[in-house]
Amino acid sequence: MDSVTTTFSKHQFSHSHTTTTFHTPVTPIQSLSFRTHNRNHNFRLLCFSSNPSQPPPVVVIGSANADIYVEIDRLPREGETLAAKSGETLAGGKGANQATCSAKLSHPTYFVGQVGDDAYGSLVTGALRGGGVRLDNLTVVPSVPTGHAVVMLQSNGQNSIIIIGGANLSGWPSALPRQHLDLVAQAGIVLLQREIPDYVNAQVAQAARNAGVPVVLDAGGMDGPLPPQILNFVDILSPNETELARLTGMPTESFEQIAQAALKCHEMGVKQVLVKLGQKGSALFVEGEKPIQQPAIVAKTVVDTTGAGDTFTAAFAVALVEGKSKTECLRFAAAAACLCVQVKGASPSMPDRKSVLDLLNPQ
Repeated sequence: MDSVTTTFSKHQFSHSHTTTTFHTPVTPIQSLSFRTHNRNHNFRLLCFSSNPSQPPPVVVIGSANADIYVEIDRLPREGETLAAKSGETLAGGKGANQATCSAKLSHPTYFVGQVGDDAYGSLVTGALRGGGVRLDNLTVVPSVPTGHAVVMLQSNGQNSIIIIGGANLSGWPSALPRQHLDLVAQAGIVLLQREIPDYVNAQVAQAARNAGVPVVLDAGGMDGPLPPQILNFVDILSPNETELARLTGMPTESFEQIAQAALKCHEMGVKQVLVKLGQKGSALFVEGEKPIQQPAIVAKTVVDTTGAGDTFTAAFAVALVEGKSKTECLRFAAAAACLCVQVKGASPSMPDRKSVLDLLNPQ
């Protein structure tokens, strides 16, 4: 997809961390109304530039991390010291991963987040920009380090991760700047995760609902319960089976148990639950409808599972905002996740659109 012209008028804002100037021309807006999951929404389809076929952007609000990779044969036991086979630092963070994935899938994508004024911040910013993500709303917080994570990558491709929140959790204003909320209101879909404060997600979700913009919340991140003020404004909740069990207090070892846990999420106010099941695939539970199951597309070689869930969620959102059916969205997301696990790193492993389509439609 060709690059698009953004729709935001020129603004200049000052907030406590940095001053950012935005220079982007306004283009016409086209609105359509349609019905979704038994609830009326007027989702505005914003047409960027003069081509009405070009979709509105994906807007990701979330975390950006520097991932410190340590390759090991196995996890150390208590009190044990192991020598790593190698180590390097790559861009990551659930928000940055999802934004990079969306942009590499050739969809116009904006990222709203925070980094520190340090080497890790430069690394993450460079990776986002290199992936084609628009960074007008990325804030540099001078007094706080960039978020980072220690990723212990085992030889079988599985990982254990320890996260240091840094700028992802500190320094957000109590009320989000107007340009952030304006961007949300003009999105085609908004992606959230739980590696930034709940109050930020709550403001974004409410602004999106007020503008008729659908919200996808990835349940990964903080362990605590989801506040009702977020759940009430989320259209699709996307946990993996472990997160689903934690959020509902219910077992998720079988598909029947997963279905019951998804029903509990419906009772909590979420109409659609998109569950990532790793090697067992995925399932979408829409309130009042039969579940849609998608088998995993098996990777030839699993190198690193870091970021696979973020890839899946972002690819699903891209397909959804581009008007694909739910079944097509699940298949597209499964293909993207399959390609992700075959490459080391989180953001570096996000596939491009051609690779996904080639996997789905082999010649």
